[in-house]
Amino acid sequence: MEKIGFVGLGKMGAPMARNLLKAGHGLVVHDIDARKVQELSSHGAEVDARPSAIARGTSRTICMVETTAQAEEVITGADGFLHGAAPGHVVLCMSTIDPLALRRMGGVLAERGIALLDAPVSGGVTGAEEGTLNVIVGGDKATFAACEPMFRVFGRNVFHVGPLGNGLAMKLLNNMLLQVNTVAVAEAMVFGTKAGLDPHQIIEVIGVCTGRSNAFERSAPRMVNRDFTPAGTVDIAFKDQELETGFAKALGVPILLANVTQQVYQMARAAGYAKEESASIVKVLERLAGVKVGGTS
Repeated sequence: MEKIGFVGLGKMGAPMARNLLKAGHGLVVHDIDARKVQELSSHGAEVDARPSAIARGTSRTICMVETTAQAEEVITGADGFLHGAAPGHVVLCMSTIDPLALRRMGGVLAERGIALLDAPVSGGVTGAEEGTLNVIVGGDKATFAACEPMFRVFGRNVFHVGPLGNGLAMKLLNNMLLQVNTVAVAEAMVFGTKAGLDPHQIIEVIGVCTGRSNAFERSAPRMVNRDFTPAGTVDIAFKDQELETGFAKALGVPILLANVTQQVYQMARAAGYAKEESASIVKVLERLAGVKVGGTS
């Protein structure tokens, strides 16, 4: 099977890369954290420190970093994929970044005959480990079709949603709904606890009533059990909301709740919870209300 380059071996990237190895693909990897690179090397991946060299030795390269600036450095930077990829190469940006910046990178790559797809994923670390992510792809339809078998290594559901940047647009909508809802869940848990309700019963009752949601099922138990071990951090949620609100402004679209709820994540960052699970935003509201939901931490 073809050899693939993979840059960005974080909580999502590392299990995705391992799944490519399990599927029989050759793999060349890089990450700024040498420990993560070593772990993939022990599973059979080749290692190179330069994205340009990774692109030179592969037919497809994947970027799975955290920020727009990092993605630009990896893809079109001074030593990025752009400078090693041959015409016909396909770059797959699977990071959640600015759709407008992604489209600009697409134009630069196209001048060299290099294709770009945006293919952000949803489903969390568990989905990455189990290969059950949702892969949301924007870009040329024929290029998508050629890459679809590889996407199915990562995901149970694979969607092509239109031209370049549309995958990221769809991902930002999804994230916006999750983040806004998580703040509502935190408010409800604090409100109910202050009113004298048992937090465990709040979960039991709401879990079968019309107020339930994925965000409730995901975050309410964490709030009660004080489980703030990071899967998706407050910092990442805040970063995504910056992307959402910035993109909406560029399009001239008013989005009230994403802007308002972002301030709760900002308060959590200021309170020292930046690297904790997003459910830790409940601690900000607990402090304001003078009550604690669940456990002792």
